Amino acid sequence: MNLIIVESPTKARTLSRFLGKDYIVEATVGHIKDLPKSPISIDIANGFTPDYQVVPKQQKTIATLKKAAKSASRIYLATDPDREGEAISAHVKEILSEDGVKGDIKRIVFHEITKEAVEDAIEHPRLVDAHLVDAQVARRVLDRLVGYKVSPILWKKVRLGLSAGRVQTVAVRLIVERERDIREFKPVEYWEIASEVKKDDQNFLVSLLRMDDKNAVVSNKEQADAIVADLKNATHIVLSVKRAETKKSPYPPFTTSTMSQAAARIFGWSAKRTMTVAQHLYEEGLITYHRTDSTNLSQQAISEVRGFIQKEYGESYLPEHERVYKKKSKNAQEAHEAIRPTHVATSKEVALEKLDVSAEKLYELIWKRFVACQMAQSVYDRTTIDVGASKYLLRATGQIMKFDGWRKVMPMKMSDDEIPLPSLIEGETLALIEVHSDQKFTQPPARYNEASLIKQMEALGIGRPSTYAPTISTIVARQYVEKQEGKFFTTPVGETVNDFLLSNFDGIFEYQFTAGMEDDLDKIARGELSWRDRMQTFWEPFAKELERVEKTAERVKIPVEKIGEPCPLCGESDKGEKVIRVGRFGKFISCSRFPDCKFTDRFVEKINMECPKCGTGEVIIKKTKKGRTFFGCSRYPDCDYASWKNPQKSSAESE
Repeated sequence: MNLIIVESPTKARTLSRFLGKDYIVEATVGHIKDLPKSPISIDIANGFTPDYQVVPKQQKTIATLKKAAKSASRIYLATDPDREGEAISAHVKEILSEDGVKGDIKRIVFHEITKEAVEDAIEHPRLVDAHLVDAQVARRVLDRLVGYKVSPILWKKVRLGLSAGRVQTVAVRLIVERERDIREFKPVEYWEIASEVKKDDQNFLVSLLRMDDKNAVVSNKEQADAIVADLKNATHIVLSVKRAETKKSPYPPFTTSTMSQAAARIFGWSAKRTMTVAQHLYEEGLITYHRTDSTNLSQQAISEVRGFIQKEYGESYLPEHERVYKKKSKNAQEAHEAIRPTHVATSKEVALEKLDVSAEKLYELIWKRFVACQMAQSVYDRTTIDVGASKYLLRATGQIMKFDGWRKVMPMKMSDDEIPLPSLIEGETLALIEVHSDQKFTQPPARYNEASLIKQMEALGIGRPSTYAPTISTIVARQYVEKQEGKFFTTPVGETVNDFLLSNFDGIFEYQFTAGMEDDLDKIARGELSWRDRMQTFWEPFAKELERVEKTAERVKIPVEKIGEPCPLCGESDKGEKVIRVGRFGKFISCSRFPDCKFTDRFVEKINMECPKCGTGEVIIKKTKKGRTFFGCSRYPDCDYASWKNPQKSSAESE
């Protein structure tokens, strides 16, 4: 009898569907050994040895694994194909070996849960990769040292209950710096001017480009009015018509980062939700492993999808040569594939039998991206028309799709891909309909949403595919940032902690240090660097910093927002005021004299709008148990009005 050990019960059920009666499949249900929550459990003096212990709630699971292993002649450790999965396999092997299991224990790896992939893995077993395990141990030790040594300093110098994290702090820093850029931004006025002209029955706009042979920069209304007056009296003559064929290539297949960005942009999903749905798709055998930074595709997958494209869409949609996408991440593991369907012929309709609505939507997105990445380019006729009017040069550009190519699978709205222009010849005069001038102001940088934050973290080399979602969830849960209508806003707590850590531990929370540490973890995984040596190199200066900060850093206060109302518990002589603070469970009202005055009250955030349903209550901002913001009526439960979107903005947009 053969025993296969995986992590997830769902994954175990999927494997059992196509493996024969000679195989038993059991699941670890996550980690069976881990570092206890307290104390630090790292023996610094003894080479940073971690004290991994059996997870108490896993005793029953371990007993099941031991029982199954004793009757098996071969044991295959088939946990996930990443460092964390390798570490879980190492712990399983350790526990089984200590129990005297005599079966041959080997590690197998597959990146998709299909019969072919699993059978191939069984034919090519290997030992547990000690280097990958070391890399995972190094990450856990490093994060423990930072979190468990810096957090107590935050308790003493800022506030009890705060925490620091190697990657989470850098993510907060990105959001804080963006928020301050927005505050400091000073808008600059400019004007856009365009002539609306006509040829036959078609009106189109030509935009001001140059005046007096210089780039047109219009910075105030007086300038704009003078130009508009000139253009109204000028004859608009076609100076040139340039036509060219342009081609657009498809996007590469998804990585963890680009999939999370696309799901955030298209569906409004959090990274956590995307990864949860993707995990379900993977465990059901519908997609390849979803934690990857590689755009690599197997030759078998490419051959399969090229055959599918030729059959379903025709020869014209199949490029002469297969498309090969280069990795963007210098540490991308090319043994891993991009995220793709395990079988391209499995359409969303076929997969729907196994999926809920969310899984269906994500599967379709992955399927389209994969198929499109191996299709022919889309082809456009691009036209550029230059128009002269007195001393002004105006220009219109447009394009018409000649061949949809990969857009057959991933169509865009006409307004995005097609801008039609009339047929014109040089020297002809256009009829002027109107001259338009619009006052504009330069805009501050946009606040981060999940998609743009993950994109920036990836660009800086901060974190890895498995860490994006938990990092974002952590900084929101700890009230360092707030998520409002999909965008991240800093809190006073987040800004205070950020400033304290950067002013006192600037080296550890620098972007370059965090990215460099990720590179070193990759070197450990490749066997190029000793993890204990790297921890020693990190620890020596870090320990000195800890000692210095604890002795010399001044205590800082978290800013509070005054409400303008007196504290009801304070006497006339005390003159305490109501202020808004941010605690572990969100905003609340307290006295400015805390801790001398213990007054607290619930904070209700209003948007100054009456309830659109009952007309008597007020719309207030609420939060779900999971921390997601929504808008509801202050008279709940008498009125059950609720909306994910701000009703003020929705009302303004509809007018």
